[in-house]
Amino acid sequence: MKPTVNKISKSDLKASIDYHLRCSLCKEPLSRENRDLFLSTAFSLRDRMAEKILQTERRYQASQTKRVYYLSLEFLIGRLLGNTLHNLGMFDACRELLTEAGIDIEEVREQENDPGLGNGGLGRLAACFLDSMATLDIAGFGYGIHYEYGLFKQEIDNGYQREKPDNWLADLNPWEIKRTDEKCIIPIYGRIEHFQDRDGGYNPMWLDWKLIVGIPFDIPVAGYGGKTVNWLRLYGAGSSADFDIQIFNEGDYFRAVEQKVASETITKMLYPLDTIKSGKELRLVQEYFLVACALKDIIRRYLKNNENFDRFPDQAAIQMNDTHPSLAVAELMRLLVDEYALPWERAWEITQQTLAYTNHTVLAEALEKWPVALLERVIPRHLQIIHEINHRFLEKVAGRHPGDVDLLRRVSLIQEGETKMVRMAHLALVGSHSVNGVSALHTDILKQDNFSDFYALWPERFVNITNGITQRRWLLEANPRLARLITDTISDAWITDLSQLRLLEPYADQAIFMDEFSGIKRANKQALSKIISDTLWLSIDPDSLFDIHVKRIHEYKRQLLKIMHIIHEYLQIVRGEKTPTVAKTFIFAGKAAPGYWVAKQMIKLIHNVGQVINQDRRIKDAMKVVFLPDYSVSLAEKIIPAADLSEQISMAGQEASGTGNMKFMLNGALTVGTLDGANVEMLEEAGVDNIFIFGLKAEEIADMIKKNTYRSREYYHRFPEIRTVLDAFRDNIFSPDEQGLFQWIYHRMMNNEDPYFHLMDFSPYLQVQDQIEAEYRDSANWTKKTILNVARSGKFSSDRAISDYNHLIWNKKVLNGSL
Repeated sequence: MKPTVNKISKSDLKASIDYHLRCSLCKEPLSRENRDLFLSTAFSLRDRMAEKILQTERRYQASQTKRVYYLSLEFLIGRLLGNTLHNLGMFDACRELLTEAGIDIEEVREQENDPGLGNGGLGRLAACFLDSMATLDIAGFGYGIHYEYGLFKQEIDNGYQREKPDNWLADLNPWEIKRTDEKCIIPIYGRIEHFQDRDGGYNPMWLDWKLIVGIPFDIPVAGYGGKTVNWLRLYGAGSSADFDIQIFNEGDYFRAVEQKVASETITKMLYPLDTIKSGKELRLVQEYFLVACALKDIIRRYLKNNENFDRFPDQAAIQMNDTHPSLAVAELMRLLVDEYALPWERAWEITQQTLAYTNHTVLAEALEKWPVALLERVIPRHLQIIHEINHRFLEKVAGRHPGDVDLLRRVSLIQEGETKMVRMAHLALVGSHSVNGVSALHTDILKQDNFSDFYALWPERFVNITNGITQRRWLLEANPRLARLITDTISDAWITDLSQLRLLEPYADQAIFMDEFSGIKRANKQALSKIISDTLWLSIDPDSLFDIHVKRIHEYKRQLLKIMHIIHEYLQIVRGEKTPTVAKTFIFAGKAAPGYWVAKQMIKLIHNVGQVINQDRRIKDAMKVVFLPDYSVSLAEKIIPAADLSEQISMAGQEASGTGNMKFMLNGALTVGTLDGANVEMLEEAGVDNIFIFGLKAEEIADMIKKNTYRSREYYHRFPEIRTVLDAFRDNIFSPDEQGLFQWIYHRMMNNEDPYFHLMDFSPYLQVQDQIEAEYRDSANWTKKTILNVARSGKFSSDRAISDYNHLIWNKKVLNGSL
């Protein structure tokens, strides 16, 4: 049932905005400064949401509803003004009010900084989930870190990525509510003394710790219709005033200040560089800080209405978003055993029944492992608890599988070797009642490969919940022209029930609707062309095919495969082997991790290839190559509605799900992709005629890796199209003034170093691109396919995903397992 949107009159909104101009900003109500209008409008919305938060909390208290706590190191929430106006039913009133004053609402929205609270899909998914929980009236709350600096601002210098500080909090953030009265005191470092209690039992004492203060900042999260407003709680780190004063009174002022600065550094930056020892330690401290603050707060809230922990799993569901919050297992055990004196067995029962784990990757480097020595230094008591969990767990496994030493080695929480490591994914698995993958293919891979031993032990714990995106952000807000057309055609029920888009199918071959649909796509392409022109001084033809590959720069996402296709096509044209029949604009965006050399080389390669092609008069307007810097949520909202073709070409078996693929589908782009992640389910929904699939399947790649049968050098000799492209790298065609710059690509392939199977998938990729070009020339049929993609994207709503979580994990009766 679609929630009723509480409308607000323009006069009431104007009065509120004028009030905040005067009283919050000390400005005249006649101020026409866009920044002033953004802040005063945001303050007006926050006032409304603050009252709604209190109403929502009273409703939760009265019903004693179970609360869901979503722990994530990232929340890529994007700009909030437009999304909040839509969800509160105030967007039209605000737009009309500003228009009457001669002000464009889009210029006001541009004044908001993108919050630097995440990097990519993981954090954006978390943001979508918060929106859906509030819209579905679920008592769901996020816990994260109040980073002062985001990942980085990406600038391009001669084709190279340069990282600049992203101090998104340099300007006033009008959304957050600082809650110093609910701060947490967190112990860290120190040592363990081994004592016995009066009954002779082991009683370890954690001594000489330092203290960190967790200061909460709440950001309201309004569900669509405004009935439910939950919150995202972000913790900033500060130093303990009492601790610092003690040092100060001892006469060491500078050491007191140094302590304060060191404590506050913990939440300075998202993703500190972990290639150095200090950065690795800071990353671990961040993860511990998040779970320690969150669990203290969750328990504090629970104990307001309960005298003991008997009802804790019935009142709290804690979801760990990937391995980053997996220390929640050890921290919850520490709190229950050490601070609340529960017996170990009862504490473990509560921990397992409360916690659940979402896995987001099959990449080995993303399944976190921490050196035992580092945990011993930073959180020595937690290391003790992890060892005890592991000891009891392995005893039970050995009892079920006597003599299977290799199994014990594989499932152990501790990886033996020269440097002993704690396997954080194993900790999360053992300490949870549920583990889920995020697409059908991904979950199958977890069961059959990464976590096959655990699946054999606990098949009932494994579930699949395919990711989703919120249509309020990625259609209603990002593509307002298309949203209006859909609403005018089938009503606005799709805003809270995306399956309603199926009602568009009969319109997929109706001329009037098709004309309007394609006109909206062209308008979106014109808008993106202007952004490209303003940013890069490059003229783009909006009638060209917009072929878009935007995502984090990583080898497995195979930006290189796309570049190789562009080079192949360019060389065909200039050598007279092909007459272009479709003008194409290739658009890239994405950030490379600062220490990831290959990814940064990909950015340089894209720019060099673009420079050669864009300046070659023989090409004229047949091809253009674009790299838009500093990819963000707000930039994605402009790119995605303009896409004709969505590139989802990761090596099969590597992408857990993807959510960018869903956003493109929802906005009427056709997908070219491998059978990877959610592409598999997108194929099932869209139909084989409305998506372009190519390349090896995940099981085929896994078999070749196992047998070690792939030799990229052989493909160079067998296929002239591969040889032509690799020779271009060798011969410096795209680096004439930087000799040898890209020869490393040629040499890697010739040395059989192609771990992501670029060359094996290259010829099938060229074939599917030829098919795409032919189909794009039939504009009516192409438009029909894009409309059907929109109509069949309903499964990929985060509302559906959250309903699945609620049914399969959060409110499922958890039985005590045998392990």
